[in-house]
Amino acid sequence: MVERIAALGKDPRPHGSEKLAGYNDRYRVRQGNFRIVYLVDDGRSEVTIFKVGHRKDVYR
Repeated sequence: MVERIAALGKDPRPHGSEKLAGYNDRYRVRQGNFRIVYLVDDGRSEVTIFKVGHRKDVYR
């Protein structure tokens, strides 16, 4: 999972990433049964990890 998070620094919108409904800058990417929810700030070229958790808990 660490590799997947580190790769977001190079490509913040990799194949398989999805934009979260209701947000302009928040995305999610799958890693097995876990989800990585993160923010992308294109103006600052910055990716901020918002939440990492099991798929049943991460959106609560």
